[in-house]
Amino acid sequence: MQIPHNPFKRALHDGRQQIGFWCAIPSNYVSEILAGAGFDWIVLDTEHSPNELPNVHAQLQSMVGGTAQPVVRVPWNDSVTLKRFLDIGTQSFLIPMVQTAEEAKAAVAATRYPPHGIRGYAVAARATRFGRIPDYFERYADEMCVLVQVETIEALERVEEIAAVPGVDGVFIGPGDLSASMGFLHQPAHPKVVEVIEKGLGRIAAAGNRGGVLVSDPALAQRYMAAGSVFTAVGVDAALFARTVDGVVKRYKG
Repeated sequence: MQIPHNPFKRALHDGRQQIGFWCAIPSNYVSEILAGAGFDWIVLDTEHSPNELPNVHAQLQSMVGGTAQPVVRVPWNDSVTLKRFLDIGTQSFLIPMVQTAEEAKAAVAATRYPPHGIRGYAVAARATRFGRIPDYFERYADEMCVLVQVETIEALERVEEIAAVPGVDGVFIGPGDLSASMGFLHQPAHPKVVEVIEKGLGRIAAAGNRGGVLVSDPALAQRYMAAGSVFTAVGVDAALFARTVDGVVKRYKG
């Protein structure tokens, strides 16, 4: 048995645009639907969703055979939490609220075994296919993808330092928290926020790393991709579902 490949990581490093989607509904049925839709990556959210480890385990299983790479957004940059998601086979992570290069280094270290990190050793976990992948411990890092989120104006001021951390495969700008930190709460498409995001994406690219963002407006998504976003999430399942059912009710009830 061989270690699963991570085509999403390779595409990022090749500079190929990766279109993604947010799975905030904690259901393996929903993640299975999304995985087969044609997206390149799907975020399984545990930060702003009532989603826990056993359910993410089922979501990872449901996505096998789909087009999309599962990217687990952990609730916090915590080595113990990351260890548990690593053991169930997560190969791509989105780490929230990374403010400094030191915090980015800690995130990377949590995904690597000693001497390159602090990840705890477990031979019979799902990640190793219960010990059936003979070269897992030699090859696991090749397939590991670590994306860090910069979500405040202070973090963006240090984005070149964060982007330069070895093992950081991408730097994701979070528009929601960034807008709040700039004094524009709940206004991620405010012109001043958009300007900062576009400049930030350009700075990440100039630093030799890969930028990403979440945006549901198609025209704004095109702007961000032109500015340097290489992994672009274009919607959230819960929001899409709510808008769709609201539209159905309005159509029939006025």
